[in-house]
Amino acid sequence: MPTPAADNGPMGSGYLWVKAFHIVFVAAWFAALFYLPRLFVNLAMVAGDSHAERERLLLMARKLHRFGLALMLPALGLGLVLWLGYGIGTGPGSGWMHAKLALVLLVVGYHHACGRLLHGFEQAANRRSHRWYRVFNEVSVLLFTAIVVLVVVKPAF
Repeated sequence: MPTPAADNGPMGSGYLWVKAFHIVFVAAWFAALFYLPRLFVNLAMVAGDSHAERERLLLMARKLHRFGLALMLPALGLGLVLWLGYGIGTGPGSGWMHAKLALVLLVVGYHHACGRLLHGFEQAANRRSHRWYRVFNEVSVLLFTAIVVLVVVKPAF
């Protein structure tokens, strides 16, 4: 009797490795996207005369944005391997995959928007309140939730 690890179905163990690392990189990328706007909330609340606090938060935000980018690239690359290399979401009833890909494009845009907002803080050109950033912070949670639901439920449309 084969062990469960050896019984990987028709796609083989390579598929499971790619899928596992895709999930790891996506989760890590979203962790960065969950926290980066929280740093923006804190930056928006920094008093004008608190230069050390502002610089510390900017340094943290810069590093987190770069780290998020370094996580995004393999997440997207591994996702492409799953989609194109293994045919995930390409058959009949794959409307969920099209919706997921549209949401992934929105997440990439959200990551880019975070970079633009960070640049605004670096230039001392922020015009938004900490309340706005609190709402902006929730966008990544909503996108993540929608993507996970699409991948797990795979609704037919």
